[in-house]
Amino acid sequence: MKSEIFLPEDYRPAEDEPFMNERQTEYFRKKLTNWRDELLSDGRDTIETLQDGTRNIPDVIDRSSEETDRSLELRTRDRQRKLVAKIDGALRRIDEGEFGYCSVTGDPISLKRLDARPIAMMSLEAQERHERREKVHRDD
Repeated sequence: MKSEIFLPEDYRPAEDEPFMNERQTEYFRKKLTNWRDELLSDGRDTIETLQDGTRNIPDVIDRSSEETDRSLELRTRDRQRKLVAKIDGALRRIDEGEFGYCSVTGDPISLKRLDARPIAMMSLEAQERHERREKVHRDD
């Protein structure tokens, strides 16, 4: 069992320290875990609200409005479910020592990018190339 790494509350990964050292990986592990817990909590709240909110509304317009709201909420939760899967993948990459490295080039992903989007799997340059190729080959 690995000993827990102490991180000060104000710790932020810095470019002048070794890339993906124990402190950086612990920082991102906590960031991802907190994000995941928040999404799962929101999902549980939504399920409770949808279960409690089932009611018979006689007015067609009000019922339609409520169904639209529910549909939007369910789409949002579906996106969050997919995001949780990506977060789980990032946590798995941390455990396997692959987190922070581009899946295409193997180069380190910038700390700024990882801090803004900790589920990133590609460096900014590789992501831009991927999106350009996707745009060119997309069926319109």
